Amino acid sequence: MCLIFTASTGAGSFHNSSRILGPFLDWLFPAMSQDDVSHIVFLIRKCAHMTEYAMLAFLLWRAIRKPVRNDPRPWSWRQALVVVLLVFLYAASDEFHQRFVPTRDPSIRDVIIDTCGGTLGMLALWVFWKIQRYASSNDN
Repeated sequence: MCLIFTASTGAGSFHNSSRILGPFLDWLFPAMSQDDVSHIVFLIRKCAHMTEYAMLAFLLWRAIRKPVRNDPRPWSWRQALVVVLLVFLYAASDEFHQRFVPTRDPSIRDVIIDTCGGTLGMLALWVFWKIQRYASSNDN
């Protein structure tokens, strides 16, 4: 959560991240237009949003579930829903915080992207859980 909060400051603004990503993309693809570079930087930033909130969802799930090795408990969609709700609330509070940072603009779109990241994180965890269950049932 500290990482997300820190990224919500001016240090994580589009201007600052594009100063790093833009020149790298220019070097990697010298023929690419600046408009295309801006679009790619935008996509990278949004993928980073989704990834960090997927990781947040995983960590929240671990805190709520407290899993143990060979956990016999079934998957709980209720817990997954609580996690996604917490991710949504944190994403909304993050965007609210950005209202007070001069170089940042709050965005409902970012709340949606962040919540989708948390949801995808939970779905990936569920798939992993199903695969593990299937593998452990075949071992017996």
